[in-house]
Amino acid sequence: ICRRSGIPPPLPFIPPAKRLCCRPGYNPACRQGQRAGGILCGGSGSAPGGSGNGKTHNPESLLDIAARRVAEKWPFQRVEERFERIPEPVQRRIVYWSFPRSEKEICMYSSFNAGGEESGTSGDNNDESQLPFLRGVTLLEGGWVDNVLQVGFHLSGTVTDPATPSSPELVCSVSVSFDRCKITAVTCTCGNKDIFYCAHVVALSLYRVRKPEQVKLHLPISETLFQMSRDQLQKFVQYLISVHHTEVLPTAQKLADEILSQNSEINQVHGAPDPTAGASVDDENCWHLDEEQVQEQVKLFLSQGGYHGSGKQLNLLFSKVREMLKMRDSNGARMLTLITEQFMADPRLALWRQQGTTMTDKYRQLWDELGALWMCIVLNPHCKAEQKSSWLRQLRRWNSVDVCPWEDGNHGNELPNLTHSLPQGAHEMRSHRTVFTRAIEACDLHWQDRHLQHIIASDLYANYCYHDNQDGSLFDSRGWPLWHEHVPTACARVDALRSHGYPREALRLAIAVVNTLRRQQQRQLEHFRRHKKELLQKGHTSITNMEGWVGHPLDPIGTLFSTLTESGRSGEEGLNTCLDLSGTTRLCVGSLKGESYVALAVETALVGLGQQRVMPDGLYAQEKVCRNEEQLLAKLQEVELDESLVKIFRKQAVFLLEAGPYSGLGEIVHRESVPMHTFARYLFTSLLPHDAELAYKLALRAMRLPVLESTASSSDLSRPHHIVSVVPNRYPRWFTLSHIESQQCELASTMLTAAKGDSRRLETVLESIQKNIHSSSHIFKLAQDAFKIATLMDSLPDITLLKVSLELGLQVMRITLSTLNWRRREMVRWLVTCATEVGVYALDSIMQSWFTLFTPTEATSIVATTVMSNSTIVRLHLDCHQQENLASSARTLALQCAMKDPQNCALSALTLCEKDHIAFETAYQIVLDAAATGMSYTQLFTIARYMEHRGYPMRAYKLATLAMAHLNLSYNQDTHPAINDVLWACALSHSLGKNELAAVIPLVVKSVKCATVLSDILRRCTLTTPGMVSALHSRRNSGKLMSLDKAPLRQLLDATIGAYINTTHSRLTHISPRHYSEFIEFLGKARETFMMAHDGHIQFTQFIDNLKQIYKGKKKLMMLVRERFG
Repeated sequence: ICRRSGIPPPLPFIPPAKRLCCRPGYNPACRQGQRAGGILCGGSGSAPGGSGNGKTHNPESLLDIAARRVAEKWPFQRVEERFERIPEPVQRRIVYWSFPRSEKEICMYSSFNAGGEESGTSGDNNDESQLPFLRGVTLLEGGWVDNVLQVGFHLSGTVTDPATPSSPELVCSVSVSFDRCKITAVTCTCGNKDIFYCAHVVALSLYRVRKPEQVKLHLPISETLFQMSRDQLQKFVQYLISVHHTEVLPTAQKLADEILSQNSEINQVHGAPDPTAGASVDDENCWHLDEEQVQEQVKLFLSQGGYHGSGKQLNLLFSKVREMLKMRDSNGARMLTLITEQFMADPRLALWRQQGTTMTDKYRQLWDELGALWMCIVLNPHCKAEQKSSWLRQLRRWNSVDVCPWEDGNHGNELPNLTHSLPQGAHEMRSHRTVFTRAIEACDLHWQDRHLQHIIASDLYANYCYHDNQDGSLFDSRGWPLWHEHVPTACARVDALRSHGYPREALRLAIAVVNTLRRQQQRQLEHFRRHKKELLQKGHTSITNMEGWVGHPLDPIGTLFSTLTESGRSGEEGLNTCLDLSGTTRLCVGSLKGESYVALAVETALVGLGQQRVMPDGLYAQEKVCRNEEQLLAKLQEVELDESLVKIFRKQAVFLLEAGPYSGLGEIVHRESVPMHTFARYLFTSLLPHDAELAYKLALRAMRLPVLESTASSSDLSRPHHIVSVVPNRYPRWFTLSHIESQQCELASTMLTAAKGDSRRLETVLESIQKNIHSSSHIFKLAQDAFKIATLMDSLPDITLLKVSLELGLQVMRITLSTLNWRRREMVRWLVTCATEVGVYALDSIMQSWFTLFTPTEATSIVATTVMSNSTIVRLHLDCHQQENLASSARTLALQCAMKDPQNCALSALTLCEKDHIAFETAYQIVLDAAATGMSYTQLFTIARYMEHRGYPMRAYKLATLAMAHLNLSYNQDTHPAINDVLWACALSHSLGKNELAAVIPLVVKSVKCATVLSDILRRCTLTTPGMVSALHSRRNSGKLMSLDKAPLRQLLDATIGAYINTTHSRLTHISPRHYSEFIEFLGKARETFMMAHDGHIQFTQFIDNLKQIYKGKKKLMMLVRERFG
C-alpha cells in the first residue's frame, strides 16, 4: 500500500491512513506478483490517439479504454487490492490516463474566470495577459518548460521565467501530484501566495496535457525498488544520500536507527510510504485548493472595507464557487465554507450590532449572495446524506451566532417556512430570519418525489389524457406537467440544477413552474370575476402576497428568466428552437403553439413584475425591491419585441387590468401594495406602438399611489380604478417613498410626451396627475417637461399641451401657497412665462384669481411687474386696447395686494399705478391709511423717497413725518441704518420751508436721542436758507439763515446739548482706559455744539467742572480732561 507523502516524519506522527507499499513475501497480507517485470519507459509507447486531444485515425485499444475509465474512477489502492497481479503495461496505462486531460479545470484553478482567452481580469490588474493561466500558456508556448518527468502519480519539471528589464531570470522547480484526473497537490519554488495556481504550475500541467508523448513516464518508485537486489538497494540509498547529504542525512540516520531497533514503531507497520504510488481508498478525490490562502485573501478583502475593489474581488470569488459547482467540483462547498467562516469572523459585525448601525449596501449584497450560494449547495440533487447533515450542522452553528446578519437587513420578518408545509397564518412566528435560514430550511427538501423526477428526467413527460382540473393537479388541461410548490422554493431548485451543471433538467423544471404560474394566474382571474361585485362594493381588500417574488432573497423570477433565456441563446437550440416531443409533432415543452424559450422568459418576468405584493419592512428590503425590479426590466429591454412577444404583452396587460387584487394593476389593491410605476412605464412604451388604448389604460391605472391616499368615499365607487384600500391610523414606513414618487413622475412624463397632439389623451393624463401625484416638486417637474415638449424649436407650440403645463403649474401654486418651498420664487416666475406662451387671456386669468395662487408680494413684485414689462407686450404682440386691458388688470391686482399687505406691496402698487391717476391716488391713500398702524418707519421712508423721486415732495414730507413718529434712536445708536433717512427727512423739510422744518424738528427731538446725529442735523440746518424748493415757486423765502436763538432751531440746539450731557454720563459709567482718547475726542465735538449757543462757553465750562467733581476718582481721565479743556 502506498501514499504520496514524501519522506515521512518519525512513525508516531504518521497517521494510520497513510498508504504504505511493501515487497512480496514481506507480509502474508501482501499480494504475490506485485512485482513488475521489464524496464521502465516513457509515454512514447502510448496507443494511437492516447493523448485524447486530437482526432484518432485508428480505434483505441481495449487496454486504453479500460485504463482510462479505471484512472477516472478508481483509487489506485483499490486496483491493487482488486487484482492479484497487475501487468506493467496495464499499470503504465492507468498511470498515464490518471493525469487531467482537460485544460478547463486547470484554467478554473488558475484564474478568476474560466475560458482561457476570454478570461476576466484578476485583482486590480486589468491586463488579461497577467492571469496565471495565460502567463502559463505563454511560458509553455515559449519553450520555457524543461526536465519534465512523471514518476507514477507525480509530475515534476523546471519552468523558467525569462528575464525582464525589472527582474532577472528565475528558474522554478515545480511538482504536481494527481489522482483520478485531478491535481491533488502542487509545489513551486517561486513562493506564490495566492488562491490560484501559479503560472509555473499551469505551464507544467499544460505541457503534460498537450505533449504527453514527450513526458518521460515511470511507474511508482516503490515498483522500481521492488525490482532491486539488496546490493542495488544499498547502492541506491547511498548515492541518494551522497547527492543530497546536507538535506537528507539527519533524516536518513534517524530512519536507519528506527529500522535497526526491533521494538521501534516503524518495524510494527508493514511497507513504507510512496508519494508516487497513487491514492488510497480513504482519500478524498478533489482538486488542490490552498485553504489557508483562501482564508487570508477573504480576510484581506473584508478588512479593506470596500476600498481597492475588494467588493469586486469577493464577487469574483463567489463566481468561482458557482463555477466549481457547475463543474460538479466538491471544492465549491469547501471554498464557500472557508469564505463564510471569514465573513462570520468579520469584526465589523459586532461593532455594527453594538452601535446599532447598518452595514453598507454593497456588503449587504455580498451576504445575500452568500446565503443564495448555500441554498444551491444544500439543494444539490446528488449530494450524499452525510454531506447535507454536515452542511446543516455548520449552517446552524453560524445561524446561532448573535452577529449573524438578518435576511431583511435591520428588521425581522414573519414569513412562512420555505417548505410551505403549514397553511397561511398558521406558520411558526420567528423573532428574525438570518441569511442562512432559507438554506437551513432547504435541508428538509428532497428530490425523491416521483413526479418531480419525471419532470426533470425527460422532455417527453406529459399526460394528454389527464383531465383533472383541481388546484393540486399534476398536469394542466393540455397534459403538460405542473409543479406545485412555494414558487421561490421551486425556483431555488431550478437555480440549484443550473448551478450544479444540469442545464437541461433546470430548463424542464423551469417550464413546469412557468406553466404552474400561468394556471395560477387563470385561477385567480376566475376567482376575482366570481367575487368582483362584493369586492368593489367593499372598496378595499386585504388580499395580497406578503412575500413578493420581485425583491425576494432567492430572486425566483430572475432565476426563471435567466434559465429560459440562456437556453434560448444556446447554440444547440437557437433563439426560437423548441423541443421535439414526438417524431411527428413539433411542440415546445409547456406550450401548445411552439413558443420560444425567450417568450416564456418574457411572460414569466411580466407575471412576476405584475404580482400584487406588500411593500416589505426595512430600508434594505425596500431598496432591494426597487433594485430587483430595475434589474429585471433591464433584462427585458435587451429582448427585441417581435409579433409573438407583443401578443404576450397584450395578454399579460389584459390580465393585469382584470385580475383585481391578484394583480398590482387590478381594480382594487392592498393599500401597502408595491407601486407599479416603473413596470407600467416599460409596458406603456412597449405596447404604445401596437395598442395605444391598452397602453394608456394600463399606465393610467398604475399612476395611483394608495399609501398616500385617504379613505375612498362612496361616490368614488363608480370609478373602480380609483378605489384604494385603507388601514386607518396607520402610515407605513416607506423609506423609498421619494424614489417611488419620482418613478410615478417619470411615468406621467412619459405619457405626456406620448400624448402630444392628442387633446383627449392629454386631458385624461392631466386628470390622473392632478388626482394621484401629491408632491409639488414632481408636479412642477411635469409642468416644466410638458412646457418643453410643447415648445420644441422644430415645430409650432402645441397649445393643448401648453394648457396642460399651465394647469399643472397652477396646481403647484395652490399646493405651495401656504407651505414653505425654497423653489417658490422660481415656480412663480416660470408660471408667468408659461401663461405668456399660452396667451393674454391666461395672464389675465391668473391675475384675476391671484389670491388663490400667489402671496400679495409675489403677485405685485413678480406677476404684475412681469406682465407690465415691455418684453411681455412685445412677446404677445398686443395692440393698444389689449395693453390697456392687461394694465388695468395689473393695477387692480396691485391695489388689492396693497390693501391686503400694505407693508410689502404698497411701493409696488404705487409703481404699477403711476400711469393711472385714480389708481395712483388710491394706492397713496392706502399707504396713508396703513401708516398709522401697519407699516414700519423703514417702509414709510422708502415710499417717501419714492414720492420725492417722482416729484411729490409734499407727499414725501407727509410720509417722512409719519415715519419719524415710529422711529426711536437711543444715545449710542450712532451707526443705525435709519440715520440717513432721518437726515434726508430733515433736509427735505428744510428745503420745503421754515414751517415744514419747524414741524419736523419736534418729531426729531422726540425720536432721536443720539447726540452726534442731532448735531449733524443742527449744522445742516444752519448752513443754508430753508425753503429752497418753495423759492422756485414763490417769493416767501427771505434768504436769511435761521437763528439758533429762536424756534425751531433753539429747541434742536437744546436737545443736542442735552443729548451730549446724557451721553457723556452714560459713557463714563463703564469707561475703560483704552477708550480715554476716544472720549476726549467726543468731548471736543460736544464743545463745538455748546459753542453754537450764545452762552455756550459758560455752559461747557460748568459741564467740565461738574465732570471733574463727579468723576474725580478717575484721576488719569480727569488729568486728560484738564490738559485739553482746562
